[in-house]
Amino acid sequence: MTIKVLIVDDERMVRAGFRMILDSQPDIMVVGEADDGGAAVDEALRLLPDVVLMDIRMKAVDGLQATRTILARSARPPRIVMLTTFDYDEYVYEALKSGASAFLLKDSPPEQLSNAVRVVADGDALLHPSITRRLIEDFAHRPTSRAGTPPELSELTERELDVMRLVARGLSNAEIATKLFLGEATVKTHVAHLLTKLGLRDRTQAVVMAYETGLVEAGRR
Repeated sequence: MTIKVLIVDDERMVRAGFRMILDSQPDIMVVGEADDGGAAVDEALRLLPDVVLMDIRMKAVDGLQATRTILARSARPPRIVMLTTFDYDEYVYEALKSGASAFLLKDSPPEQLSNAVRVVADGDALLHPSITRRLIEDFAHRPTSRAGTPPELSELTERELDVMRLVARGLSNAEIATKLFLGEATVKTHVAHLLTKLGLRDRTQAVVMAYETGLVEAGRR
């Protein structure tokens, strides 16, 4: 299956560079470009891409608002890969809350960009390591400690809670399977079930909820 991608960035050279990288991949096709968030919404609804590469900082409508609008108005919402020049971007948390499935730095190696597109198109989520550190550091300063299972997660089984804790720590399905002595397919099923029960789009949202509810506390294993 060919993955259809929409590139959104207010710099023409950046868009051209991303297009060149992605069009060189046999399983990825760039179907369109947009230079601001407003145009991104229009093109996403018209072209129905599988993945949108979204610049977070644009002069008119920024990537955060465009992401929220696209996900709210699309019958089959695309996956959003949020791109930024700064690993200390203050909008990291808001971007994840807005529904972004991946967060990458613009200067990431070409293979990371292509891999991010494939990962999110497959329904998974991906965060640049420095972005993950920033997210955890942010939650480390939040008073999230509480006893027992958070009420927001009461519908999850004990095994699903175990899986969610490990997802929040950044482990892949294969790593979770090894740690819990389960098959990888079983872990994938648990992840799918917990996402459905919680009404979440993907693993990134599960990570955010795990920290927000206090299921996982930053700095603790």
